[in-house]
Amino acid sequence: MNWELFSIIGTIAFAVSGAIVAMEEEYDILGVYVLGLVTAFGGGVIRNLLIGKPIVLLWEQGLYFQIALFAMTLVFFMPVRYIRLWKTWEAFFDAIGLAAFSIQGALYATNMGHPLSAIIVAAVLTGIGGGMVRDVLAGRKPLVLKDEIYAVWGMLAGALVGLGWTQGAWQLAVLFVLIVVLRMLSVFYKWKLPKRSLRGAPLEATRRSDS
Repeated sequence: MNWELFSIIGTIAFAVSGAIVAMEEEYDILGVYVLGLVTAFGGGVIRNLLIGKPIVLLWEQGLYFQIALFAMTLVFFMPVRYIRLWKTWEAFFDAIGLAAFSIQGALYATNMGHPLSAIIVAAVLTGIGGGMVRDVLAGRKPLVLKDEIYAVWGMLAGALVGLGWTQGAWQLAVLFVLIVVLRMLSVFYKWKLPKRSLRGAPLEATRRSDS
């Protein structure tokens, strides 16, 4: 498979996502570039830290940096109506980025001989790490932890790669399509993980549980 193509698509999608969040928060052009780069490359940096790959490998991705910078500059000067059109397709391109980067992270960890648990963590952090750092820098709650099911699909990709169920190129292609489809289904049908809120709990009950 041409993983470079998928990485380029994911880089563009995440870089533009970070740039749009920065503009929504009314950051200046420097903030646009910072959030865009963090979103596109933050997950890979965190992954490399955890699985023992040199961080300096990031600086060897000159082509991806150029692509990200071009995409962010373009969206910064783009008319608002086109930015709104992008946001209509944002979930789809984001799903492509999630699938590509999650599988990429899992393959990195597998090739280094890490156990299944580390492979799953590498997949998830590569797929969602940049978005989480972006939301924190933008003063938002990480959307991947409260929106439709997101991180779980990265975990699934890591598990299938780590278990050796995707040895060939066509199997990786099927996995890529599967993650994209599952992510889009979760967006379309609003699939969410169970959650519990304590905001509406009576004060007396809360005190009783603490005592």
